[in-house]
Amino acid sequence: MIVEAVGLRKSFGPTSVLEGVDLAVPEGSVLALLGPNGAGKTTIVRILTTLARPDEGHATIAGYDVVREPAKVRGVISLTGQHAAVDDNQTGLENLVMVGRLMHLKRGRARQRAQQLLEQFDLTGAMNRRAKTYSGGMGRRLDLAMSLVARPRVIFLDEPTTGLDPASRLTMWHAIGDLVRDGTTILLTTQYLEEADRLADRIVLLDKGRITASGTADALKTQIGGERIELYLADEVAARKAAGLLGGLADGPLLNLPSDGTAAHLHHVLDQLRDEGLLPSRVSSHRPTLDDVFLTLTAQELR
Repeated sequence: MIVEAVGLRKSFGPTSVLEGVDLAVPEGSVLALLGPNGAGKTTIVRILTTLARPDEGHATIAGYDVVREPAKVRGVISLTGQHAAVDDNQTGLENLVMVGRLMHLKRGRARQRAQQLLEQFDLTGAMNRRAKTYSGGMGRRLDLAMSLVARPRVIFLDEPTTGLDPASRLTMWHAIGDLVRDGTTILLTTQYLEEADRLADRIVLLDKGRITASGTADALKTQIGGERIELYLADEVAARKAAGLLGGLADGPLLNLPSDGTAAHLHHVLDQLRDEGLLPSRVSSHRPTLDDVFLTLTAQELR
């Protein structure tokens, strides 16, 4: 495993932020960290990127200990945060060459690497424009390109597409996919569940500093009950009464039930509701989404 963490614990004063987190990430894969605000995602990233020390536990990146060998860890990783680290007054080309020079590349090699990255991220046409004229999506692509100048083995992406429009987000997803196909390992935090579903080989759900579930997106969806039935009742009172009869979760007039996906089960549900005078106005069924997983396993709907 290129990224490993065992028993990570971290507190700030009396507040416990991480309570024994274990991670294992194979090389050339994408791990997504999901969880509500305050779950501990950013603290994990800060520990793994040597910006914070754990109170207990240990972690390694490419075999280097994040506490005892921070300089070696920094030599194989890159971190792209929520806000672009781009110099707005420099051109795209100048930004990339500057990073190359800071990493001790000779000027010609730095310029050559910059040209490669500008082409890879479809920024060649804007290479001589000042970065402050770039759109949000172009700025985030440039920021990601800057993090790749030194060809890191592991990239930490902290909500990389926050604030981007759908088209720019899709472009970033393609860029991230290309990196993984080239063998780069990515640890991703995101507030977009569709993003984790699309990009991640494995997902870790955090809540209150603990891992509540982990696995592939499909495995997590299956874990909360396969198919779901949505029934729209007359009002919230009827939905709550139906939930008392059948189980499931009532949200306003909507009742959400787990199902095995068979017609027999749907008939059984409708027969029970009819006997109680609670026939729904509309019925639909669907496979669970990551939204369902997130809400169910973090108990977000109860907060």
